[in-house]
Amino acid sequence: MRKPGNKILRIRGWALAMIFIGMAVMYLGVFFREIPWVMLIFLILGIIPILLSFVIYFWVGMISARTVTVQCPNCERHTKILGRVDYCQHCKEPLTLDQELEGEEFTVDYNVKHRREKKIAELREQRNSKD
Repeated sequence: MRKPGNKILRIRGWALAMIFIGMAVMYLGVFFREIPWVMLIFLILGIIPILLSFVIYFWVGMISARTVTVQCPNCERHTKILGRVDYCQHCKEPLTLDQELEGEEFTVDYNVKHRREKKIAELREQRNSKD
């Protein structure tokens, strides 16, 4: 199974897909040149995802500017981590900033506070039962 990529790259991928979707919808309007109001509707519907992708790219740029940059222990390249756990942008190695989660099974649930606290409590309980 293919590992998912870094969160920032996945969001940028969705924004790029929205640009292509918007262009395709606008291109469909060309087939209705004879009916101006239908062509206008397709052009307006096509511009909406393009504008939305612009907003997403701006938002990701703002997020990317304040993320934590770490060096991946696997490929030894610098990567940005969004949240407590994320994947390396280059080799897709699971990375974490939380000392309690090191060596544990990787799950993106660690980025949601109530799920992370529940998982950490379960891990502590398992460690205490082993001792």
